[in-house]
Amino acid sequence: MSNHVTKIFHKIWGGFAIPHKPIHFRWIDFLLVLGIAGLFYGFISVEKEWTGVWYPAVEIDLNPWNLPKYTFFSMVRGIIAYGLSLAFTLAYGYWAAKDKMAEKVLVPLLDILQSIPVLGFMPGLALTFVGLFHQSNIGLELTAIIMIFTGQVWNMTLSFYHSLCSVPTDMREAAKTFRFNWWQISNWVEVPYAAIGLVWNSMMSMSGGWFFLMISEAFVLGHNDFRLPGLGSYMSIAVNQGNFPAMIYAIIAMIVMIVFLDIFLWRPVAVWSQKFKIEETGQQFATSSSFILNLLKKAGLLQYTEGIFIYLIDVIAGNPSFKKKVQVKNIRKIQFPFRIFVWTIYAAFIGFFGFGCWKLYHMLQILPLSSWGRLLWYGCLTLSRVLSAVAIGTLWTLPAGLAIGLSPKLSRILQPVIQIAASFPAPMLFIPIIIILKTAGIGLGYGSIALMLLGTQWYILFNVIAGAMSIPTDLKEASNLYKMNLWQKLKNLYIPAVFPFLITGWVTATGGAWNASIIAEYAVFRGHTLTTSGLGAIISHAAEKADFAMLTGAVLTMSAFVVVFNRLVWRSLYNTAQKRYTL
Repeated sequence: MSNHVTKIFHKIWGGFAIPHKPIHFRWIDFLLVLGIAGLFYGFISVEKEWTGVWYPAVEIDLNPWNLPKYTFFSMVRGIIAYGLSLAFTLAYGYWAAKDKMAEKVLVPLLDILQSIPVLGFMPGLALTFVGLFHQSNIGLELTAIIMIFTGQVWNMTLSFYHSLCSVPTDMREAAKTFRFNWWQISNWVEVPYAAIGLVWNSMMSMSGGWFFLMISEAFVLGHNDFRLPGLGSYMSIAVNQGNFPAMIYAIIAMIVMIVFLDIFLWRPVAVWSQKFKIEETGQQFATSSSFILNLLKKAGLLQYTEGIFIYLIDVIAGNPSFKKKVQVKNIRKIQFPFRIFVWTIYAAFIGFFGFGCWKLYHMLQILPLSSWGRLLWYGCLTLSRVLSAVAIGTLWTLPAGLAIGLSPKLSRILQPVIQIAASFPAPMLFIPIIIILKTAGIGLGYGSIALMLLGTQWYILFNVIAGAMSIPTDLKEASNLYKMNLWQKLKNLYIPAVFPFLITGWVTATGGAWNASIIAEYAVFRGHTLTTSGLGAIISHAAEKADFAMLTGAVLTMSAFVVVFNRLVWRSLYNTAQKRYTL
């Protein structure tokens, strides 16, 4: 067993104990309680809006003084969606990585789910929830949250799943040597190893959720106009009216919200995740710090709460005296009903899937054969734009991600910058870019590639940064010791180390590009429609006209393109990465 593995375990275990020193409550605890009370009051205000009188289309006042309220509403939706995404990621990713039988179902299902564009399921989702909650705004709020959720969750789940599959062999062997139970392996080995990638993909996933903010808060289904109070609907109204001052106000509000979340959420979490970096030497990865995290470490209330929680978990899952009470035969008794539960879920899913296929068959019967040929051709056009956007994005994100991830100084300086840039909803920039492209005489056929690139390039960048951060310092020092030049380091260390992360970035970037095509290939500005041939344009036009047959056909075609490409290309690259490029 390697010595650095033991050091990692001891470093991680060091934080899992009730503090021995007396806990002193300081002024930061007062501010913490005050902040929690403020958030609680804010959530109550949001809850009153949800359960208020039913307004399918809320009147949006473009007065900038209303922006703080709208911004808070949008931020709450994003945070709730992220909480759901994180819970889904941990459960789904762990299940797929640990159960080989479930993996054969869950991973292909994940490919299918991430391939379904937002506008593909939004009409049915909105109509269903509105019908269930026809006397309040909860239906529309749930629709918006789930749509934001779908923009966040797939990237996180793929990253977590592939991180669990790529845990170094010596760490697993060390866990067996120490006779860890399943909870200890998960809590002290697997989740810490996946922490860096999960944190950076969480930042990117939050950005992916903001990408569809305008669509989730303001959309049209046939003759129905749905709007929720929020920053996305504010921007949507400003764009439709051509109100450039209001658009600028919305952009400023978005930047303020992103900076706030970066300071109080993402930077503390990113700095905290550095403790899980695999090192053989005692050297820390980075010198970056977080003022908020340093304050929270001094909070006696958090120390006390964390200590009690971890102690209770340790007593239940890790205490040897407790393990003696749970005999092997009892574990087998527990596993049997669990298997029945799993098979019940499988059966329910198959039944639901079969019923859905039967309904789709009857809906799609009205589409002529010529329409399917046109959808396939448009799918090829959109695929070419998607791959072009991913290729262009890789050209700059790969070197930039390596530079940021390998340099603590650059990471400390540029993390807030790229977080703001990535979190900014690209659709807000679509109209100015379209105007520039139109002025330059560039059609939307090529211009849509640039529009896709705005939202998809960040998936690659964040994954490359996470991969570069995960490179052990001892390996970098060894490359310097052997006097490798830059090309040798790239060929023998940097590229192989980040390759699994790069593939995850490519997969999520292509998925994001397919979804972005819905907006990039079909734009409306001041009553004028700008469009180009492609599946994205077909989906947008069908959703606007409530042509559910064409909408369903286009969504199925897009999903088929994504699934087939993932199976033929990305899956083989993933297998190569796991066999050749795992530490």
